[in-house]
Amino acid sequence: MQKPASLDETAEQTMVREQIRARGIHDRRVLAAMEEIPRAEFVPPKDRYRAHEDRPLPIGGGQTISQPYMVALMTEALSLRGNETVLDVGAGSGYQAAILARLAAHVYAIEREPTLIGAARATLTRLHLIDRVTLVEGDGSLGYLPAAPYDAIVVGAGAPDVPPALVEQLAENGRLVIPVGSRALQDLVLIRKSGGVAHRVGLGGCQFVPLRGEQGWDRK
Repeated sequence: MQKPASLDETAEQTMVREQIRARGIHDRRVLAAMEEIPRAEFVPPKDRYRAHEDRPLPIGGGQTISQPYMVALMTEALSLRGNETVLDVGAGSGYQAAILARLAAHVYAIEREPTLIGAARATLTRLHLIDRVTLVEGDGSLGYLPAAPYDAIVVGAGAPDVPPALVEQLAENGRLVIPVGSRALQDLVLIRKSGGVAHRVGLGGCQFVPLRGEQGWDRK
């Protein structure tokens, strides 16, 4: 029987208990970060009443804020301990970057839509997280070379295959989590780089918006 929500339980705590912990996410640091970060702050005002639903939501520019469970699953797969430099590809409204900022030393978050970058910067500033996040406008499929290599990279959009640039920018023993497949349906893939070789493990099916860019769906 499902435990009823406590009267003093926050929306984030209920979301974590019902959608994330109950579905097998056990990393305490990930769970705590998702309880602490107010998800509604990263959703357009008209949809904030839906912010804690178990689904992605539109945020403008053809992008979405990912399903809470998927954010937790991808974040847990990165195995962060607190001293890492992380690249967030497809930053969107900044929610994934905010979670990562609680778990790593510094986050570089790249997004191609200028309006989303502006909104993400405003939200991260309001939540006093901007000092741990560097927002960059650009083609995320090419990574962000000036800050490479990265201990971890997470991609919030589906790619036709793994962009070589991201593998190249991954540090030795680094982890990359990315959806790979068709425009309609992908497999979530964890890549670990060891001895210069990318070792690939499947994490299950998923559905993300397409990764646009030179090494994504816009490639020639």
